[in-house]
Amino acid sequence: MGALAVVEKAVKGPVFGCRMCGQCVLHSTGLTCPMNCPKQLRNGPCGGVRPDGGCEVKPGMRCVWLKGWQRSGKLPWAAELHELRPPLDNRLWGTSSWRNWLTKRDRATPAGWGT
Repeated sequence: MGALAVVEKAVKGPVFGCRMCGQCVLHSTGLTCPMNCPKQLRNGPCGGVRPDGGCEVKPGMRCVWLKGWQRSGKLPWAAELHELRPPLDNRLWGTSSWRNWLTKRDRATPAGWGT
């Protein structure tokens, strides 16, 4: 893990529960890390939200996407929650999303992925 990634993890880990996927979307998800979802979905809930707001995979856990949706509504850029994101690039785990954003590495999409 590079120096920038270490600093990023130290800042975003305790504050936002960031999992360091290298393609951070905290600003779009109400400052909620979607990688905390057991299914690690980047584009919204899986459809398994229980009536009480719990996760279908981990019933004692609140649905990460429900929390993100509720929080994002309080932010001026709330509409970003609805943007379709490309699949997660697992090669970026443990890298700095700040660096990946600056170099646009986080926006590279797999062959065949059209937006």
